[in-house]
Amino acid sequence: MSEDRVSITMEEGVAQVRLTRGDKLNALDAAMFDAIEDAGHRLRADKSLRVVVLSGEGRAFSAGLDFPSFTMMDRDDPRGDLLAPRDYIPANRAQSAAYVWTSLPVPVIAAVHGYAFGGGLQIALGADIRFVSPDAELSVMEMKWGLIPDMTGTQTLRHLVPMDVAKELTFTARRIPGEEAVRLGLATHCVDDPLAAATELAREIATKSPNAVRAAKKVITRAYTADPVEGLKLEEGIQRTLLGTKNQTEAVMANLEKRAPNFEDVE
Repeated sequence: MSEDRVSITMEEGVAQVRLTRGDKLNALDAAMFDAIEDAGHRLRADKSLRVVVLSGEGRAFSAGLDFPSFTMMDRDDPRGDLLAPRDYIPANRAQSAAYVWTSLPVPVIAAVHGYAFGGGLQIALGADIRFVSPDAELSVMEMKWGLIPDMTGTQTLRHLVPMDVAKELTFTARRIPGEEAVRLGLATHCVDDPLAAATELAREIATKSPNAVRAAKKVITRAYTADPVEGLKLEEGIQRTLLGTKNQTEAVMANLEKRAPNFEDVE
């Protein structure tokens, strides 16, 4: 993983994933795309992982695609092909920077400050929960460049905002401040310090049974696109995988004994 693009620190099951190209507003160049995808895959293999907090260094979460870096590339350089397919996931290379967070089995909380434009916004939308600052600016900005959102944005927007809102934001590419982002459904909370608030929530979630938290993310995510029959069967099936397990038993005993639970890592 490119250390000058993304950093990962872990403490008590909470991974802090930071976009570290702050001098460029964390704009997405070829190295950043690869580093973000690699970070997600590294975390997926960590059985001690409970929650991810995703944030950006400097003055912005991410200002979106770094167009100059791609225009300066040699036309035959494969790193410039953001639409290159991935044979192990349904997303292409550009989409994977956002899809990797959607598909991660643990909750992902984005802390957004400054700009979250275009691809940067779509990465934030790949998180399960978003904290934004009041002075943050979010934009589905692709239309400004004669393009459409193509880093999973059409898939995440449809679960967050009504169709007319998604169309308006896409057609206009207008910038949305933090408080309006919450009203529209693009963000969950508007707070003065998104990173501190996201970290606090992550630590709270990390105290819960990791098996149950992962199961909850899976069942809720799939329930939004399942028909009622499929959804009810899924709910029952996942519940059966939790009943009587060590961590489920520990949750019950900790509550009965009025003590903090001591959960094991997932297998």
